[in-house]
Amino acid sequence: MDSQQVFTFGQQSLYMLLMISAPILLTVLAVGLVVSIFQAATQIHEATLSFVPKIVAAVAVLAIAGPWMLTSLVEFLQRTLQSIPTVVG
Repeated sequence: MDSQQVFTFGQQSLYMLLMISAPILLTVLAVGLVVSIFQAATQIHEATLSFVPKIVAAVAVLAIAGPWMLTSLVEFLQRTLQSIPTVVG
């Protein structure tokens, strides 16, 4: 295994990490922004008001995009494990 293969594998891994985490992170970011604007407009600064909508949104995204995330991860893992003999040998 040469350095180019290591860098390619690392690049693919980081890309997969980004693709899998993006839906949840972007949703929680958007919900947090909306809640912050709501808190600033109404001057209600309750700590639980910012956490509960984020948790609900994250669970909803996991329920909707979870099968796609799991399928993508399983396919990536299968490709990685199947490429071991060609990389080592």
